[in-house]
Amino acid sequence: MILTVTLNAALDITYHLRRLRLLESNRVDAVAARAGGKGINVSRVLHNLGHETVVTGLAGGRTGHALRHELAAAGLRDELVTIEGETRRTVAVVDESRSDTTILLERGPVVTAAAWAQFLHRYDRLLPRAAAVVLAGSLPDGLSNDAYAVLIRRARTHRVPVVLDADGDALRAGVGEAPAVVKPNAAELEAASGSSDPHSGAAALRAAGAQAVVTSLGPDGLIACSPQGSWRARPPQALSGNPTGAGDAAVAALALGLVAGVSWPAMLVEAVALSAAAVAAPLAGDFDPTVYRRLQETVTVEPVATCPADVASDAPNAAAATQP
Repeated sequence: MILTVTLNAALDITYHLRRLRLLESNRVDAVAARAGGKGINVSRVLHNLGHETVVTGLAGGRTGHALRHELAAAGLRDELVTIEGETRRTVAVVDESRSDTTILLERGPVVTAAAWAQFLHRYDRLLPRAAAVVLAGSLPDGLSNDAYAVLIRRARTHRVPVVLDADGDALRAGVGEAPAVVKPNAAELEAASGSSDPHSGAAALRAAGAQAVVTSLGPDGLIACSPQGSWRARPPQALSGNPTGAGDAAVAALALGLVAGVSWPAMLVEAVALSAAAVAAPLAGDFDPTVYRRLQETVTVEPVATCPADVASDAPNAAAATQP
């Protein structure tokens, strides 16, 4: 079972328009509402691929109730902890004429110390059955920047590998606890490492504790820096569509690869294929199966020599989780 953690879950609202006209009234052609947040999107991809997954995190208020109702309708196992605050909403406005998406993000609830303690109890109960943990998304107000670091440390006591998809201070704090894989995008990597070069930035995060760093370059694919080597994976061509859940699909593939123990090149093929197939689907958490199968045969992976594979780490128990 792969456990996903979404501490700042959301009810995702997606509007599809033929063309978005700023500062004017716009008629929406189609609208969808579904449970979201990065970890939930990862679980949705895993579930659609036929793998066992459990959703945990925090949810509250009427929006939280609607979110949980949609999780049940989708067949996703819900182990969310109920809180007093109101779960946030996100709004994605898809402009079909430009193949572009504008996203509006509410901040989310303020989480109390009591709610955090209740969540830690739930998390500790779920960890023994987990083959891997995905920690993904922003932290709600009320939680300290080391929240993910705390969760990685607890997973390590059960020898459960962690995939961390975060940014800012939460990413920097989490890296020090030696997650198995960190998956920033290029902007997040630069902010965390101080380097605009993805190879140097990945090496810096590995030196800070991350066992492997997989950087998303958007339509240009992924770069992986790991103890076994470094690779660049590319799709045959860029796809137009809704990129909102592309990174989450890549994280799902990385978590599956960790559990299966496949090689890094094979894992990166899956990550790029799923990520691009997610762009071709209308909603975050979905992917186009036909595009996915085609890209499994056409994604290219090549080794690169610019990201050191033998970076030393002072992080605690950096070898505690297995690597492919």
